[in-house]
Amino acid sequence: MNWEAIIPLLLFLMIISIVGVWASKYVRTTDSFLQEYFLGGRSLGGFVLAMTMVTTYGSASSFLSGPGAAYNEGLGWVLLSMAQLVTGYFTLMILGKKFAVVTRQYKAVTIVDYLKERYQSKWVVIISAISILLFLFSAMSAQWIGGGRLIQSLTGLSYFSSLLIFSISILIYVIIGGYRSIALTDAIQGIIMVFGTLVLLIGVIVAGGGVPQIISDMAAENPNLITPFGAEGTLTPAFVSSFWVLVGVGVVALPQIAIRTMSYKNSRAMHRGIIISTVVVGFIMLNMHLIGALSRPVLPGIEIGDTVMPLVAQEVLPNWLTGIVLAAPMAAIMTTVNSLLLLVSSTIVKDVYLNYIEPTAAENKVRKISMGITTLLGIIVILLSLQPPDLIIWLNLFSMGGLEATFLWPIVLGLYWKTGNKYGAIASMATGVGSYIVFESFYPQPFGMHSVVTSILISLLGYVLVSLVTKGKIKTI
Repeated sequence: MNWEAIIPLLLFLMIISIVGVWASKYVRTTDSFLQEYFLGGRSLGGFVLAMTMVTTYGSASSFLSGPGAAYNEGLGWVLLSMAQLVTGYFTLMILGKKFAVVTRQYKAVTIVDYLKERYQSKWVVIISAISILLFLFSAMSAQWIGGGRLIQSLTGLSYFSSLLIFSISILIYVIIGGYRSIALTDAIQGIIMVFGTLVLLIGVIVAGGGVPQIISDMAAENPNLITPFGAEGTLTPAFVSSFWVLVGVGVVALPQIAIRTMSYKNSRAMHRGIIISTVVVGFIMLNMHLIGALSRPVLPGIEIGDTVMPLVAQEVLPNWLTGIVLAAPMAAIMTTVNSLLLLVSSTIVKDVYLNYIEPTAAENKVRKISMGITTLLGIIVILLSLQPPDLIIWLNLFSMGGLEATFLWPIVLGLYWKTGNKYGAIASMATGVGSYIVFESFYPQPFGMHSVVTSILISLLGYVLVSLVTKGKIKTI
């Protein structure tokens, strides 16, 4: 084992766990368990808000599979990845103040809470809950696989042993600390991501003899590696443009991101969050994908894309610095995992159990059920992650597309279009998720674009047409 690299990573895991456990004191002393455990008491400042958005969005897909895809496709994938630049800005601008105000009026703790109050329909709640469970399990599995692979690459342990180490380090502080522990650890991990990506990019450039030499080597291997179209010419303008929907503007519909806009404390925090998140997302995503593309001449022949970053780090950096730098992808994975885990837990506890099984449950009982469900979910995801694919980015993108096709219009038009009603929301969700699954299964990339674009357009038509047809049948909110 490479102990010089392992020790810094272990220290990082210990520090994060200590901070998360410390934050659990708020859960133990709060007057409102649900508000604290699932929203951190709606008290986040601008910096923490920005970092928790960035780190929740920056996942195993961004830090492991993203560089892996750039390694395979070249600079064209770097260009494609920059669609993510608008994520924080667009989400906070579209939802921002209005969403925070409305969810406070509704006393909403989850996204499904908001949809339930806005549309007054149990079917909206049921479809929402099923969609979150369906798509977020695949997203969580992708993160768990990434964490296991990262530890495996660094330690030489078996994948199963690495997966258990990662799982234990996550579950302890998420189960007892809730949302606030996630947000505080996100802030620390965001700083580590910025530092780690910069150091590794510099290391790759130096090891490759400088950018001109690396570009020359890539062109000599395959001229397409330095074009916008990818190694095999598959990154067409239509396909790349569709990623501006999938990983850019469509992110506003992801429940794990949208819920962040419910948790800040005031307008000043939101405005600071917009600026900081945009800068940090752009910096991290550009660095990470450049690392992947420029690593191809430095360390050729890597077969599993998800291992590019850890293998390259060990190749170009001193052992002690490798452990520090690899804390960046570990941070990205941990922050996304804990956010998704808590979101699915809140869906089961708040949106299903408290709405339809035991609405008058005592707070102490809710506390125990919430922590128990979170634990059970963690165990289920571990089992789902035992047989990993070669490149987890496709699991993550499948999850993102499904959630966007389900939630985009019910959330956004629910805020800004009073005519929208429960029938329109149900139609939008059903047609969105249904068409997305059909396209992904039988006709991927319709019209040369990612399936999510067509599904979002179909769900928009469903929302608008059905809302207009049923306009006189329901009192809008």
